[in-house]
Amino acid sequence: MAKSANLQKGDLMTIRWRDANGVFDAAEMQVMHVFSTSVQTIDEGQIWIPLSKLQEMLNVPGQATYVIVKQGLTEIPPGSPDWVYRDHNFLFAELYTIVKTKRAGSSVFLSILFAMALLAIFDTQVLSIFRRRKEMGTLMALGMTRWKVIGLFTLEGALQGLLAILVGALYGMPFLAYQSRFGLQMPQAIEQGGWNISAKLYPAYSWKIFLFVTLILFISVVIVSFLPTRRISKLKPTEALRGRAT
Repeated sequence: MAKSANLQKGDLMTIRWRDANGVFDAAEMQVMHVFSTSVQTIDEGQIWIPLSKLQEMLNVPGQATYVIVKQGLTEIPPGSPDWVYRDHNFLFAELYTIVKTKRAGSSVFLSILFAMALLAIFDTQVLSIFRRRKEMGTLMALGMTRWKVIGLFTLEGALQGLLAILVGALYGMPFLAYQSRFGLQMPQAIEQGGWNISAKLYPAYSWKIFLFVTLILFISVVIVSFLPTRRISKLKPTEALRGRAT
């Protein structure tokens, strides 16, 4: 409102209003403070004045439309039929519906990211294991059983997965913590476009998300380390030593 009307603290302006009886009146007003809010309905085209002064201007003594209550109160005043209490579930019903819809879309996007990550892990592990066919053939020629070879290379892949998780956590956790504390600055075009979005967004990360993603990626690393090793271990030691894959 202040930006669109080019108003600053201390500026004078003339306002006009119509009271409860339909009578128009006007007065000069001075801007005492400019505050920022992400709720456009209380910002766009709105000015804020003391409730007692507003009741006097509109000729409605003792009247109000909305009253914000502190947490825990459900009736104002207790037992009065003049006020209707609405909780957050009622007031944010439309927003909650939008959030549920966005979560469904985000789950699809998250599935695509998981598929890309699993594909990258699979390609890397398969290439690494197939390049070490001769090493596997040497181990089998020295008397190591097929399942011991499979267990050895699967364990190696699992340890590499744990190392990747630790290295990713070293730089990922501080970065995510920084975002949660200081937020993500939104462009000014968002505010000018009338979107009900705060100037900063503060991401929230739960331990369930971290554990779920870590567990899925670790299990995938173990699986893609096991499958190619099992296939190569079926070769005869002489074929593996020659570097053959079939």
